[in-house]
Amino acid sequence: MTQDLILALMGYALATSITPGPNNLMLMASGANFGLARTLPHMAGVSLGHGFMTFVLGLGLVQVFESFPVVRIVLTVLCSAYLLWLAWKIANAAPPKEGQPVGTPLTFLQAAAFQWVNPKAIFMSITAQTNYAPEGAGWTGALMVAAVFACINLPSVGVWAWMGVQVKRFLGTGARLRAFNIVMALLLVASLIPILLH
Repeated sequence: MTQDLILALMGYALATSITPGPNNLMLMASGANFGLARTLPHMAGVSLGHGFMTFVLGLGLVQVFESFPVVRIVLTVLCSAYLLWLAWKIANAAPPKEGQPVGTPLTFLQAAAFQWVNPKAIFMSITAQTNYAPEGAGWTGALMVAAVFACINLPSVGVWAWMGVQVKRFLGTGARLRAFNIVMALLLVASLIPILLH
């Protein structure tokens, strides 16, 4: 992989990883409700889970998705249902009076598994492998793309978890935290619109 190709991939990974999407909205809500330390497994699950998915897609699953469009429809339905469930959990994460989080943040495995039903993450991976994997490089090219993506993704998603922690300082009361959670849940539901219209 040439230096120019690596730099282009890094730019693409940064632009897609740091912009709003289901992963980042959930990480921000988790940071606000559970703090940065308890959100670290969620962050690692997003980055390493996405990196693993990018690698597997680079090994040939891209062709499966192109040959069998129904797989995309199934993933969209699964993602939509799961995101609605997560939005409900976020909206109800803190009681109005106490402001104390109820439940637990996503685990490493839950966050990693979520990448497989997150169309934004899937399209990011497919685009990365299609446009940036060196031709004829085989599994090593797929691995290089996945590794570069994961290295850029982790600090990018970390910014969102950190922003959630900072937001919590300004929320103060349980009622404000509840309002924040409801707004984050609505934004998560709104993130379904481009997925369903695509």
